[in-house]
Amino acid sequence: MARKLLGKVAIVTASTDGIGFAIARRLGQDGAKVMISSRKQENVDHAVQTLKKEHLDVEGVVCHVGKTSDRTNLVEKTVERFGGIDILVSNAAVNPYFGPMMKIKEDAWDKIFDINVKATFLLCQETVPHIIKRGSGSIVLVSSIAGYVPLSLLGPYGVSKTALFGLAKAMVPELAQSKIRVNVLAPGIIKTKFSEALWKNEGAYKMALQQIPLGRMAEPEECAGTVSFLASDDSSYITGETILVTGGMTARL
Repeated sequence: MARKLLGKVAIVTASTDGIGFAIARRLGQDGAKVMISSRKQENVDHAVQTLKKEHLDVEGVVCHVGKTSDRTNLVEKTVERFGGIDILVSNAAVNPYFGPMMKIKEDAWDKIFDINVKATFLLCQETVPHIIKRGSGSIVLVSSIAGYVPLSLLGPYGVSKTALFGLAKAMVPELAQSKIRVNVLAPGIIKTKFSEALWKNEGAYKMALQQIPLGRMAEPEECAGTVSFLASDDSSYITGETILVTGGMTARL
């Protein structure tokens, strides 16, 4: 590995499995000190132990991003343990509703936007002052192909992911003055627990593959290198952009 993030400190939310875990591992492999977080202590402990066995400099803390006290604790513990923050990867998201968009209840709609959009912004807001102290830094928001192309029965989730494109664009002019870059990762169909309804059902799996020119679903690790690139000086002149990791799926707003 190039160790291009040596000396950097990163926070990655929802990073005990799937895409988040793969990102945390890659940032660590590339030299960053990484604070892992998740809603359950046992998941945090397992992820931290796994990565420490790989000789990566990681710590972990429980964080439900929808809770103000948890977000504050995540930031404070990172600064306390590692001395500052250079990189924020906002990966946490929920989808409590699966079905026709017009039948969603208000509480489910609110939960999707509270976690996927509002909490993402508030965590950025709380992290930015610490990144400014370091002189420069990078924020990566994890969106989805669903933000471009609404997936069947996942309409509200897709709208929340579209909102992240707008959130990043809106933050760019202000944060650029502080040398903080803001970019977005939009994964396609990645083989994770979240998408298992697609790849565990043979019919759904075949239909999904028909949409992917590369003819296969991606592994979480195939998103991680892109985030490491966006977090590093290799992308020092890139901000306000969305990088799609979709195997060639067509996407446009």
